[in-house]
Amino acid sequence: MQKLRVSAHKEAAIPMGEFDNAEYIGINEAPSPRANNARKVSVLPLIFLIFYEVSGGPFGVEDTVKAAGPLLSLLGFLVFPLIWSVPEALITAEMGTMFPENGGYVVWVSSALGPYWGFQQGWMKWLSGVIDNALYPVLFLDYLKSAIPALGGGLPRVLAVLVLTMVLTYMNYRGLTIVGWMAVSLGILSIIPFVVMGLISIPKLRPSRWLVVDVQNVDWNLYLNTLFWNLNYWDSISTLAGEVQNPKKTLPKALFYAVVLVVLSYFFPLLIGTGAIPLQRDLWTDGYFSDIAKILGGVWLRVWIQGAAAVSNMGMFVAEMSSDSFQLLGMADRGMLPEFFAKRSRYGTPLFGILFSASGVILLSWMSFQEIVAAENFLYCFGMILEFIAFVLLKIKFPHASRPFNIPGGTVGAILLCIPPTILICVVLALSSIKVMVVSLFAIAIGLVMQPCLKLIEKKRLLKFSVSSDLPDNITIDGPLLH
Repeated sequence: MQKLRVSAHKEAAIPMGEFDNAEYIGINEAPSPRANNARKVSVLPLIFLIFYEVSGGPFGVEDTVKAAGPLLSLLGFLVFPLIWSVPEALITAEMGTMFPENGGYVVWVSSALGPYWGFQQGWMKWLSGVIDNALYPVLFLDYLKSAIPALGGGLPRVLAVLVLTMVLTYMNYRGLTIVGWMAVSLGILSIIPFVVMGLISIPKLRPSRWLVVDVQNVDWNLYLNTLFWNLNYWDSISTLAGEVQNPKKTLPKALFYAVVLVVLSYFFPLLIGTGAIPLQRDLWTDGYFSDIAKILGGVWLRVWIQGAAAVSNMGMFVAEMSSDSFQLLGMADRGMLPEFFAKRSRYGTPLFGILFSASGVILLSWMSFQEIVAAENFLYCFGMILEFIAFVLLKIKFPHASRPFNIPGGTVGAILLCIPPTILICVVLALSSIKVMVVSLFAIAIGLVMQPCLKLIEKKRLLKFSVSSDLPDNITIDGPLLH
């Protein structure tokens, strides 16, 4: 039985972005021998990994203007982070430092609700991540097809998706440190052209254009789904906690700066686009920022923005695949999946986790953009509900457990923090189409059956399951606390 060793005194809460020099003694952080051959991820690469898990830049936010106009679009990317992103990032900071191991939210839910629900959390989150990742090779080619028309469809497009997926998968195989610094490079390349576009747009800005609103003509389903899709997945980085240098300090700090970076990367390009040119709402759809760039700066700026969009999709792909594959490794370390999922390559990366995630991406790449966004949002919502329940239950059951980053307010504060995002989840689920609902519920049902089947396979010894001896000691659903 794994348990959490608790320090004799309760640690003081550390506000987000502020850190002390106290050593983390609540959970045994002895390094895994299997992970020692791989360098750990530091703060800067972690910030950009989170940036790409969540955002990747303003590509994909255009539909908010089409759905609701400039004012509601701008307000959405200021208010929505307060309702959703900040609570999710705070919960991730507390729980990720309480359980600094690969598996992340799977371990949180298992500790609060037991391994069955931990497995369901892992299944829903992994599936939503793979569905999300199937989008990026497709979007990458969409930005290139204007220059290479053959990539618009048919066999050349299929082959291009396969080749691109294999190349980016290989980057993940080579190591998380490479992926992290690749994310830093791609992030800078994605942001610079919007800085240039902002400087060019200054003489043309008309503040009155930002205030345009027509409440009677708002597509709330498109508006909320677009906001939700562009501002979620803050918890995904928790599945890499075991690969992070000193996660008790690094993870909260990286989350803090990533929240700021993501909000600015959305808000200022929207401010430029809606303020510098006359409003034509019907034109605001995926790729419209490149048209705005051509209007403001010419063809050269348009090509630059298109290139930034392409590399942004590459960054989002490698970041998401890293999270998905290390999640499977973490589940295998906990005995939830067959032992072979815990096998690492010579670069310290989860070999079979990467292969399974890449296979899922290829199989799902036929889905349309709208279907991908709606399906992943639906599954993601169910996973977040389990996370919120686990977060509150752990506050109630283990109020004195060591939390290197502690959200103040105790149980009452935890409940209040979860209320706004839970209401939002209910709204997103209620607005889902029947088709998306049926497909997503079927996927959830597969997970409900899969866990007992894996237990039967383990019992009959058809595949080998084991709990890693390198895991830190954690609390379980019925485990007492040790001092």
